[in-house]
Amino acid sequence: MSSRVHLLGIPLDPVTVDEAIERIQGLLEEGQHHVMTPNSEMLVAAKRDADFHRILNETSLNIPDSVGLLWMAKFTGQKLPKRVTGVDTITRLCAELDERHPVFLLGSGPGVGGRASETLVSCNPDLRIAGTFAGRPDEGSVEEIISIINKAAPHLLLVAYGSPAQDKWIAKHLNRMPSVRVAMGVGGTFDFLAGNAKRAPLIFQALGLEWLWRLILQPSRIGRIFTAVVVFPWMVIRYRNH
Repeated sequence: MSSRVHLLGIPLDPVTVDEAIERIQGLLEEGQHHVMTPNSEMLVAAKRDADFHRILNETSLNIPDSVGLLWMAKFTGQKLPKRVTGVDTITRLCAELDERHPVFLLGSGPGVGGRASETLVSCNPDLRIAGTFAGRPDEGSVEEIISIINKAAPHLLLVAYGSPAQDKWIAKHLNRMPSVRVAMGVGGTFDFLAGNAKRAPLIFQALGLEWLWRLILQPSRIGRIFTAVVVFPWMVIRYRNH
């Protein structure tokens, strides 16, 4: 395995989707691990949020989930082989898991986790879904959520609260869920699996233009997209020149 790539002080693992799945399967065998799927926007946020920056530096695996990371790695003389999306990673991983490693889906809207789990099980009848719960990442919900998860005793916990809330929640509470061996922030993955959101056409994905597809569908995302495609490259260039 190649050494980690670093952008804006954040380590990224140069993995393909197959390698990411193999790494996560290994992590499921022992200990407790936090897996993240950083994108360009998250790295910008981390430069402005010391706590989030620290969390990104303490994970067991950081899967590069935006083409902007690949471009900027190349610009800085480093290499990330491929963009590895959260939805592809989860779909492929859950297609290979069996009942030895039960899965819990936490977050997203009411009922979304349940529909997402049905999609995953339809691809792998041997997959064991320990439970789903929407919940909220606020402190008032913590005790209820931890109690539900501990009763379900999953090995893999997928958290869809959006960034940075999902990963801050994991970092703060993982040690209170002893059955969980891998906790992973998955952003909008449940919405894609449940059919609530459509992925970009393959041509957009191949050209690294999923951000344009999202902008067409949701013009309100203009601020976030500006951060990813303008602010992030500018920060990397500025960081490199200092």
